[in-house]
Amino acid sequence: MTEPTTHAAHDHGHGHDDHDDGTHGSVGSYTIGFLLSVVLTAIPFWLIMAKVIPNSGTAAFVVLAFAVVQIVVHMVYFLHMNTKSEGGWNMLALIFTLVLVVILLAGSLWVMHHLNVNMMPMAPHDMRNMP
Repeated sequence: MTEPTTHAAHDHGHGHDDHDDGTHGSVGSYTIGFLLSVVLTAIPFWLIMAKVIPNSGTAAFVVLAFAVVQIVVHMVYFLHMNTKSEGGWNMLALIFTLVLVVILLAGSLWVMHHLNVNMMPMAPHDMRNMP
């Protein structure tokens, strides 16, 4: 004799009704994220193409600032990262990753700067004898 099958027997632990903690976005949330992403892409594109900012260094800084804001928008609206998701472990992992990236970049720049400063300068006539 077989037992009647129920929805719970075939759930395999993927039930979304029992574990809905509000971290998944709604259509409105995804729409807001998409619109913000489009705006945060269109504005820097326009700034560069229309040559609104004449100084290239300032323009690069503005574009990078828009990129950072867009990364935050993607993390909040599409990856659903906040201080409550996964008990805060997602945010802790993000902070750890950012610290490692800052250490790696700062260390690399420090090493390259000191290599450049401490290298012996070569005179142009010495360059002719190089293989």
